[in-house]
Amino acid sequence: MEYEAGFCDVAVIGAGHAGIEAALAAARLGCETVCFAINLDSVGNMPCNPAIGGTAKGHLVRELSCLGGEMPAAADRACIQYRMLNLGKGPAVWSLRAQADRREYQRIMKGTLEGQERLRLVQAEITDIRLENGAVAGVVTASGAVWRCRAAVICTGTYLMGRTVVGDVTQESGPDGMHASGPLAGSLRSLGLSLRRFKTGTPPRVNARSVDFSKMELQPGDAEPEPFTFDSDVVPENRAACWLTYTTQRTHEIIRANLHRSPLYSGVIDGVGPRYCPSIETKIVTFPDKKRHQLFVEPMGLGTEELYLQGLSSSLPEDVQAEVVHSVPGLENAVIQRYAYAIEYDCVDPTELRLTLETKKVPGLYGAGQFNGSSGYEEAAVQGFVAGVNAALKLRGQEPLILDRAGSYIGTLIDDLVTRGTNEPYRMMTSRSEYRLCLRQDNADIRLCHVGHGLGLISDERYSRVLEKYDLVKRESSRLEGTYAPPTPELNGFLVSHGQPPVTTGVSLANLVRRPGLDYACVAPFDPSRPELPRAVTREVEIELKYAGYIEKQERQIKEFRRLEAKKLPPDMDYNAIQGLRLEARQKLSELRPENLGQASRISGVSPADAAALMIYLDR
Repeated sequence: MEYEAGFCDVAVIGAGHAGIEAALAAARLGCETVCFAINLDSVGNMPCNPAIGGTAKGHLVRELSCLGGEMPAAADRACIQYRMLNLGKGPAVWSLRAQADRREYQRIMKGTLEGQERLRLVQAEITDIRLENGAVAGVVTASGAVWRCRAAVICTGTYLMGRTVVGDVTQESGPDGMHASGPLAGSLRSLGLSLRRFKTGTPPRVNARSVDFSKMELQPGDAEPEPFTFDSDVVPENRAACWLTYTTQRTHEIIRANLHRSPLYSGVIDGVGPRYCPSIETKIVTFPDKKRHQLFVEPMGLGTEELYLQGLSSSLPEDVQAEVVHSVPGLENAVIQRYAYAIEYDCVDPTELRLTLETKKVPGLYGAGQFNGSSGYEEAAVQGFVAGVNAALKLRGQEPLILDRAGSYIGTLIDDLVTRGTNEPYRMMTSRSEYRLCLRQDNADIRLCHVGHGLGLISDERYSRVLEKYDLVKRESSRLEGTYAPPTPELNGFLVSHGQPPVTTGVSLANLVRRPGLDYACVAPFDPSRPELPRAVTREVEIELKYAGYIEKQERQIKEFRRLEAKKLPPDMDYNAIQGLRLEARQKLSELRPENLGQASRISGVSPADAAALMIYLDR
């Protein structure tokens, strides 16, 4: 029997990484918000791996920090080892990754939700979405409680019609043995949403006391770790170590001999898995000539002996998993505490969404995270933030937050999902951004803090510190351009020792920094008037000087991109009436209803000639 449980402005369905950010953003923007979780012990859970960040994912977390999201601050408090990845490459791909204490992260996030004004955390399974006049008007729990609301954000993660698979054993389940969500999927289909089936997986977890680390390579954290939040009060500290080991030929033989028992190849699993985070079975089949695969052994936290075997994701039967684990150097006697499993779940076709992450068919209904077809905690968190903000802004009658792909990785992620769609769990990578040299993780503050400040989620004090930082960057760059070092024997000896040709005339310090093999720090002996500046400032100076020509070229490309984005397309445009459009383009444009010419040109099936015809039509 149903009963009236209460009213809220925004109902958030799920309290994983997407749900947390959606609920906090909506509440902090003044909306009465209720966040529902099937089990409150799952709030902020990390069922896949105990880490935040990584290649491109670290960019997302840094950007979220500058917008006013919560994941970066929680990570800085809960993480136990920090590593900046890809430092041997250019700054466009530097990415921060940190091991997290899994339970501490959950504790921090649950406490943050419980302490947030205008936010209520409720343990309940949502089974139905109610509409009035075609728009969201309420949600219903499994116990019959009806919560009236004006907007809802679906953040169901892998719970929606969740099914775990280990060998030939399948169970209706969410991650970590939690109760799955079933009826909500039928409700969403009845609203006209197109759902599909995806799959992800986890590796085994072993007891550290049974591991021989002497056979593995130590993976220490950075000597001077950096936090995710630019001006964090928390000083990051490396309190744990990770290790590296490898699969062996014996490992591969075991897997090949048991492929017939793998649900991936026996037809038990229907869902599409992630291309860029495959199971160990898929790696062995896809790369038959590769002699070994990396396995990173990572702690689950400071208060547990559990270790996570990154790279050994599997759905093989438990007895086969044990053989596989024991074939790896250092794990010969490892005690498995949790066996690996695959999990299938329902998610929406993301082309059903607008750039605001609101569904096109149901006003007031938003999607975020794995429900939108993405994978990863970081991808989920940033989508949750955008969906929560836009739900609140719509209820306040304000313009939505739309981040474009030329200004952020978050914008790239959302644009890729909404415009191009995905046939597999989407993972953010630096290669997905055509503007990555301008979208570095180190300059996320100047790119996005003004947005967070405009929303009211970044304080005046914090924003002023960002402006002061980049004023110092500008002044120091100008000083280096105007300061010259004379052609002394000392300077020429220094240049020759670094593989650089000597100089016969004075050379600006800026040009010295630009030379290959030289940097801001090493030219200090020839810069007696150098001011004392924070490392964050001098790093920006160095990057901007070294890559100035490339950055200027990319900024011109961004200018052209935004020119096309400014050409809005009417939502009711009749594409069949436009001369010059091919049939496929007419069908795709009519179906997806892009919001501007730039978005239209990125739709699969719309050629450059179609985009040109569309531009001519708009100009007329």
